[in-house]
Amino acid sequence: QVQLVESGGGLVQPGESLTLSCEISKIVSTNVSYMGWYRQAPAKERELVAASVGSEREYADDVKGRFTISRGNTRNTVYLQMNYLKPEDTAVYFCNAIIGFEEFWGQGTQVTVSS
Repeated sequence: QVQLVESGGGLVQPGESLTLSCEISKIVSTNVSYMGWYRQAPAKERELVAASVGSEREYADDVKGRFTISRGNTRNTVYLQMNYLKPEDTAVYFCNAIIGFEEFWGQGTQVTVSS
């Protein structure tokens, strides 16, 4: 069973940085066509933060210039480097991947930005 295993969340102060990691636990296909990060704040819908498709990168407007998505050398890992964090970045962050024709989600990792 394929699983997405996330790590790196935590509590930080405004202006600080965090790096989230997501690894696919078991490769059943080399066709990992998409990996991305979403987030969901309390009482809000889940939203796209950043996505990686081939050499293309996509970012939500409010994280452009602060967050960077990257893939690991084996292509089964994705990272989200988050700089200059703001209180409004507080949310549960979810990893998402499309492998072959199936979509998978991680369990989520909490990011809290507070002074």
